[in-house]
Amino acid sequence: MRGKTVLVTGSTGGIGRETARGLAARGARVILVGRDPVRARRAADELGAGGGQVEALVADMTRLRGVATLAARVAERCDRLDVLVNNVGANPPRRTLTEDGVETTFAAHVLAPFTLTRLLLPLLVGRVVNITGGIPGGPIELDNLQAERRYLGWTFAQYNHTKTMLMAMSLRFAEQVEGTGVTVNVAYPGHGHTPMNQSMTAAGFPYLYRPVVPLLSLLAPRLFGDLSKPARSSVYLASSTEVEGVTGAYFTTRCRRTAWPASALDRRNQDAIWALCEKAAGL
Repeated sequence: MRGKTVLVTGSTGGIGRETARGLAARGARVILVGRDPVRARRAADELGAGGGQVEALVADMTRLRGVATLAARVAERCDRLDVLVNNVGANPPRRTLTEDGVETTFAAHVLAPFTLTRLLLPLLVGRVVNITGGIPGGPIELDNLQAERRYLGWTFAQYNHTKTMLMAMSLRFAEQVEGTGVTVNVAYPGHGHTPMNQSMTAAGFPYLYRPVVPLLSLLAPRLFGDLSKPARSSVYLASSTEVEGVTGAYFTTRCRRTAWPASALDRRNQDAIWALCEKAAGL
């Protein structure tokens, strides 16, 4: 990775931070992105303390103006971008809208990766790695893309829903940029005891899972505390020579290629999500 520049969104904590750490350790110049300037500066200082080339930018990725400003600042600093890791996440306990009138989890997990990647295409010369998460792979509800009908249900969560939508959007993006030298793949990190997960209360879980939330809170630090494990798949897709030229693929926590869920492969779903992203982003 020496001589290569990598941008990792949502990287001042959690899996994004460990992804940045792994890539910096491999010699890449890493640009962190976080919403809090203090956390961003501290993360850059900590990851760069070992001699890595790490810097930080501040942006609220749920806002289109934040995404646009970030893209402009990256263009000012870089004449090329070798890897973009779209990792930013959000999981509010109830449906909220951004200043753009977009449902927040859709804005973070689908619209932000779509918009940032589109804006950075003139700089991109390599890989786009999109990070799914939660329990993806369920049905995509075309009449509920922005949680217009429901945000949580007995087993339904908009968080998982948007992470599945990200997969469908990524497949279409890979198709759109085929032959340009840019690859688009999706990594599933598995579960991690991240700051976002630590801040979740029972109200943020589907109704069926709420009784076991206290037990999960007790076991999570022991079972999922090592965040280098869920970062393995994103580091692998960003850096490994084994996936050079591979695009439109989905990889597991063990860095193995696996089948896409049927809902992500459905062309109707891809069309609807792509059209919504284009309309919302104005691109």
